[in-house]
Amino acid sequence: MSKLQNSHTVGLLLLSRLSVSHYGQIAELLLHTNQVLEYAKYKLQVMSVGSDSVLGPSVQYLASEPIDTLFVIGDLITPNKVDVTLERWLVQQAKRGVTMLAIGTGILPMAHAGLLNGKRSCCHWSMIENMRENFPSVLWSHQLFEQDAQIMTCAGGASTTDFMLAWLTQQQGLDVAVHLSEWFLVERMRPQDAEQRIPLKARIGSSQPKLIEAVTLMETNIEEPLSPDDLAYHVGLSRRHLERLFKKHLDNVPSRFYLQLRLDKARQMLRDTDRSIVEVGMSCGFSSASHFSTTYRTYFNVTPRQERGRATHVESAPSWNHAVVIQRRLD
Repeated sequence: MSKLQNSHTVGLLLLSRLSVSHYGQIAELLLHTNQVLEYAKYKLQVMSVGSDSVLGPSVQYLASEPIDTLFVIGDLITPNKVDVTLERWLVQQAKRGVTMLAIGTGILPMAHAGLLNGKRSCCHWSMIENMRENFPSVLWSHQLFEQDAQIMTCAGGASTTDFMLAWLTQQQGLDVAVHLSEWFLVERMRPQDAEQRIPLKARIGSSQPKLIEAVTLMETNIEEPLSPDDLAYHVGLSRRHLERLFKKHLDNVPSRFYLQLRLDKARQMLRDTDRSIVEVGMSCGFSSASHFSTTYRTYFNVTPRQERGRATHVESAPSWNHAVVIQRRLD
């Protein structure tokens, strides 16, 4: 295996709320790549936003050494406070030509800084409505990860490993990525356009195309729901036949399943967007605020207003101050 003895400085910027799993996946893959290459290709510099990293001692990002690639590492869905100083620093790094890779909620400071404007970017599926509303200039996608010029974004969770393997394939070639996959027992490297959520087809099999088509129609017609008869007509079945399929494979009736989809969508919007309760109800196919409120309370045992209040007062994520201590900078 040929190798160029040139080092590559990687900054691991740990936000105050982050996933230890995200950090661990990135650091382990980079350090093991060094072992495969038999020299310290990647020099890791752990950086924090505050005086101390949530994982232990680290270099404050404003005092960091020059870097080639920056990972902005956050939690899966828990946002950090807006930090104007951090955003300015990120813009400076971008102007210097630093490649920037954001994991999970690490996308948020980059979005606030305007670095994602006009670029294809991704986030965790539960955040996408909120992100589209708050950052309309960003081209949000449901993919596991996205790359647009020198900026890459990753939805986080298990997709962090897929993301890293794709990036290391670009950096070191497929052979190294395959070796890493085998070493860490990764069954396969998922492509960036793989589904974030398990599709219905995978859950019930491909032998029920009419059922899958019906559910897809429901999911794409939330604001103006189709009637049971219209739904059956569009998939080419009788209403009774469609009801039998839903009962057999989903243990539900079409109307109830459809209502659950609409209410789940409404709950996500109440939690993740600033739209008014009336707007949320109308966006999910409810003709009046009273109908929406009554139906929501029957299904979730709380009113939409109470749901919005619970989302506003959700407790902070647990601190990882005592979970892992980094004794020194990794290199």
